[in-house]
Order: sequence, then C-alpha cells, then structure tokens
Amino acid sequence: MPVPIDFTIFCAGLFLLVLILPVAGEAKSLKVTLLGTGTPTPLIDRFGPSTLVQTDKETFLFDCGRGAAQRIWQLQIPLRQVTDLFLTHLHSDHLVGIPDLWLTGWLPTNYGGRKTPLRVWGPVGTKEMMASLEKAFRADFRIRTEDEKLPPEGYAVIVEEIKEGVVCDKNGLKITAFDVDHGEAVKPSLGYRIDYARRSVVLSGDTRFFENLVRFSEGADVLIHEVGAAKKELLNSSVAVRRIIAHHTTPEEAGKAFSGAKPKLAVYSHLVMVSSNTVSAPTIEDLKTMTRKTYSGPLEIGEDLMVIEVGEEVKVCRPPTVKHPPHALDNHCPNPKGIGQ
Repeated sequence: MPVPIDFTIFCAGLFLLVLILPVAGEAKSLKVTLLGTGTPTPLIDRFGPSTLVQTDKETFLFDCGRGAAQRIWQLQIPLRQVTDLFLTHLHSDHLVGIPDLWLTGWLPTNYGGRKTPLRVWGPVGTKEMMASLEKAFRADFRIRTEDEKLPPEGYAVIVEEIKEGVVCDKNGLKITAFDVDHGEAVKPSLGYRIDYARRSVVLSGDTRFFENLVRFSEGADVLIHEVGAAKKELLNSSVAVRRIIAHHTTPEEAGKAFSGAKPKLAVYSHLVMVSSNTVSAPTIEDLKTMTRKTYSGPLEIGEDLMVIEVGEEVKVCRPPTVKHPPHALDNHCPNPKGIGQ
C-alpha cells in the first residue's frame, strides 16, 4: 500500500535540494532578502532598514539599520560573507548596525572571521562617518590585534563616495546609483538599481515621489519602495507628523511610481506608519487600499526576512510567524509563491 506523502514537506525538501545542488545550465537568479523593514521605532518584529542582495558569487548589503547582523545570522550567513555595504543616505536608522556588522564580523567565530577590508559605498559624508567610527573603536582594534592576534586587515574599511551612475560592475553584477529626493536637507540621497543575468531589482532608498526613480526603474523585475502614511486626524493635528510624511512617499504616490515603472512585482519596505498616543497607525489593509487608488498590479507588503527570488519568474517567500525569532532559520524558502498564483 503506498505511503502517503505530506505535500508541504515534499515541496520544502525539493526546494532545498534545488538551492543546494548545482544544475547544469541552470538560469541565474537574484535573491533579495528584506532584513529590516522598519523605522527608528525600536520594534522587535521590524528591525531597521536593511536589504541583502545575493547572486551565486556576491553577497551585498544595502543600508545597515538596527539588527542587520542578527538577521543575517538568522539566515546562517557568516557576516564575513558581506563584502560590500551600500548606503542610501546618512540618517541614523540606516546606519546604526554598521559597527555590529563590521566588528562582530571580524571576530574569529563561525559567524565572523573577516580577514579582508569591508568596502563601504555611499554619498558624500560617508568617508567622514567611517573615519569617525574607526576613531571611536580604536581601542578595540588595538586590544584585539594584540591580545587575540586578529588580522588588522579584517577591521580595515575601504570607502567610496559615489554619485549617480554605475558604481560597481563585478562578476556580472552591475549596480547603478541614482538620485532621489528625501528633502532639501538630506542631500545627496540615493536609490540603487541592481542588474544581474537579465534580472533587475530597484531599491528606492528614502524619497518623496520623484520621476528620476521611475526612470531608473523602468523594465525592472522588482521595485522595492519605501512608504509613509498617517491617519488624517493625526496629519491635521501634528506639525511634526506632517513634516515626517513630507519626506516620504505616500501610498497613492508610490502607486503612481509603480504604475509608471511597471515592474513584475512592487514591494513595500521601510514602512513609515506613524501613530501617536491617541491615534493608531494605518493598518496594512489601509496601506493596500490607498495604493490601489493608483496601482492595480502585483503588490507585496514587505516584512523582515521575506525572500524575493528573481529568476525566470518572481517568487516570494514569507518567513514563519514567530513571537520570538529562533537562533537560526533554515537558509531556504519552502513553497515559494509565484507572482499571480
């Protein structure tokens, strides 16, 4: 008598084999993991803005907000594997995870072990910031090189200050920076387009609605866009909230950007959902409803550790729902959902 097979377990195992075993002539894909989809609010379920982009040869990080190192290790990826960090702008919520990624990645452990410099790419001001961090941790460098004999090359950084244009072209992976508009005082601010093996992903960075972003996003498979929203009663009563939202893209404006760029999949990350002691934040359903006023295509609301696989088709895998994230998650995406399924 045939033994019944649990279809979910079968699919999960099959997908893991696909990730582990090389296949002759297999099409290359881009893998994007939303490490942190939150804001400066110190939430446990939405860490600071950070996005991991992987190919078969490269592991790059875009922004490094609170908890980036923890999320990377939840995926069982050693921190040393992140060789390049790209920054969109110099707001603290996009940067506070840098010392953790950089220096914890230098430790002689299974999650560390960096022996070569970390490359950091960002707008004007990045060199000054990294030089200040090097000064702040000078005692740590001295102690660990003398006492633990750690290689000094592992705490070195190589900083490139960049502007709009192609900033990296390596092993078939091309990264193009482009200007976005995060407000008059936050200049320059950058978005990024990542192209690899005829696949493409765009990261908006922090921005108001900006036609330049739409232009650089045309033809992209995936557009990952920030969003800012607050309820009308809060906007009407708070100057501070109006100022915050004025630096971001509303759901209706983001929908307009999605409709102009026409990606295979639109994704929200860095959800700036503002509330107060008396007025709650817009819900996820509110966000969807507002976006649908100007956009009718495929849409996903990002969450921490959501994986987007960009291959012949775009597939999305959401992480398991847990109140307290485990020490590690399996580094695979069981039962990925094809767009349109």
